[in-house]
Amino acid sequence: MSESPPLPDTPVTPPARPAAVLPPRSDGATKAVPPAVAPAGGTGTTWGGLRPLLLRLHFYAGVVIGPFLLVAAVTGLAYTATPQIESIVYEHELKVTPRGAAQPLSAQVAAAEQAVPDGTLLSVTKGAGPTDSTRVTFDKDGLAEGYTLTAFVDPYDHEVLGTLETFGQWLPARAWLDDLHRNLHLGEFGRNYSELAASWLWVEVLGGLALWAGTPRNRQRLRRLVVPGGGAKGRRRTMSWHGAVGLWASIGLLGLSATGLTWSGHAGTSIGEVQEALGGSTPAVSTALPAAGSGREGTDGSGRKGTDGSGREGADGTKDVGIDAAVAAAHHAGLRGVLVVTPPADAGTAYVVKENTRSWPVRQDSVAVAPATGEVTQTQRFDDFPVLAKLTSWGINAHMGLLFGLVNQIVLALLAIGLIAMILWGYRMWWLRRPTRSEGLALGRAPARGAWRRIPGRVLAPAVVLAAVVGYYLPLFGLPLLVFLVVDATVGVVRRRRAGAAA
Repeated sequence: MSESPPLPDTPVTPPARPAAVLPPRSDGATKAVPPAVAPAGGTGTTWGGLRPLLLRLHFYAGVVIGPFLLVAAVTGLAYTATPQIESIVYEHELKVTPRGAAQPLSAQVAAAEQAVPDGTLLSVTKGAGPTDSTRVTFDKDGLAEGYTLTAFVDPYDHEVLGTLETFGQWLPARAWLDDLHRNLHLGEFGRNYSELAASWLWVEVLGGLALWAGTPRNRQRLRRLVVPGGGAKGRRRTMSWHGAVGLWASIGLLGLSATGLTWSGHAGTSIGEVQEALGGSTPAVSTALPAAGSGREGTDGSGRKGTDGSGREGADGTKDVGIDAAVAAAHHAGLRGVLVVTPPADAGTAYVVKENTRSWPVRQDSVAVAPATGEVTQTQRFDDFPVLAKLTSWGINAHMGLLFGLVNQIVLALLAIGLIAMILWGYRMWWLRRPTRSEGLALGRAPARGAWRRIPGRVLAPAVVLAAVVGYYLPLFGLPLLVFLVVDATVGVVRRRRAGAAA
């Protein structure tokens, strides 16, 4: 929350400034001239008019939105450690000891179905390494919305190691922290907090960058733009750290803001519509089968009751090559690593086998496999994704700490710590601006109002239009901004009336 040029640490009433005195003339007389007042911050220029308004917006947004950003940063910092937490807490379910050849995937699924007899099979996740267990995920009555029940199976003896409630691919610990970060465990209402933080983070970062970079500096002090000042004290020192750390963290914070908005409740819908209009939606492999040759005539529509999953024909005449043949077809098509297999949903759909490697390089190819023949009916390569879809995938994976593994986690942790520090420094600067001679509790002074009157119309008009457009697509930016303006204008009117009455 960068503010106006630093004030003294201990405000005092300055003595009257004497008139400037020129050197004595030859006749011994002196000539007094009024002191020259340089236009601060470029008054009279476009930036000179825009800077005070930007400063006031940055200040109020920082004070009001700061707590939401702080909560998002703290919960996000906790989330960065979830891979290590999962590997420790759920080691028994996740890891096995290799011993001989793995059992057929169909036998592992059958064992999981016996362990969860009242569940509906949703997907099977085959691990990438010999020490990974197989995950068999079911839908089941009584679970919270969005949650499933996953059985973990030892691939070498198809023993069920345990069952856990999962959210997508997330195990309970990560799902709990993810829910905390997204909505504070308050459901859809709570999602507004994280969307509010994401909607204003980029505004605070860009505004802070402009204010920090626009501060006048000579060549000797130019390095203070990127390096905190070591000799400064008090509020000046705090501002130096606030600005320099913000500069270094700006790119990462802007990325977190953008990717966070993509899956937010209100802004995410608008972003999805824009992305779709630009042809950048994430494509998905089609599960529809050709009308002829599907080999599934006479099925009861369940998609699985006519086969035991091993490729033999079931009692009702339904033909299904089985999950092992579907995975073999996917391997033949070049899919590797962690594979997620989705069984056919009904008589007219195919198996879907999809790579789920989110680290670099990203492997998210997918294929559809005809259950009657085991042939690949469609292939979707990640390399063929639209550019916007690739950027979205990379951005979301980076936001979750998956793209570059441990390095990604460390970067996210540093960004979270930096954001926490900048918020606290911002509040400290506000505290140091408070009047020290007033009785009782006094808050820091806000930058002067009325700055918009100094902005040229050619700049103000496009800025208003831009703010309106952005506010429409990002409602939790637009609505708070409107409230800021209404409250600020109301306070200004009230103060002017009181001043007029007192006069």
